Amino acid sequence: MSANGPLHVTDADFQKTVLDAKTPVLVDFWATWCGPCRMIAPFVEEIARDYAGKAVVAKIDTDANPQTPMKYGILGIPTLIIFKNGREVDRIVGAAPKAAITKKLDAVLAR
Repeated sequence: MSANGPLHVTDADFQKTVLDAKTPVLVDFWATWCGPCRMIAPFVEEIARDYAGKAVVAKIDTDANPQTPMKYGILGIPTLIIFKNGREVDRIVGAAPKAAITKKLDAVLAR
């Protein structure tokens, strides 16, 4: 992770890092074996840099951290969830183009 890249969160720090965040948080639920997850990874990295200071971008490895995906009903990956004020406000299931992800994030930031 670079200084401006996505944060890597775990089941243990999800509450503090994501739910208690003061800004919206885009969370990428992924796994190392997931081809579509690897496909969108560069978009997630770019969004983390582009939205620095406006939103937090985080990644959680669903294999290493099974409790959080179970809590949010993650059935397929990649799944991207946008949280604001500790609550889920939007979700994208499957690989999506960067523009689709930023459109949803911009909508949450505009609220």
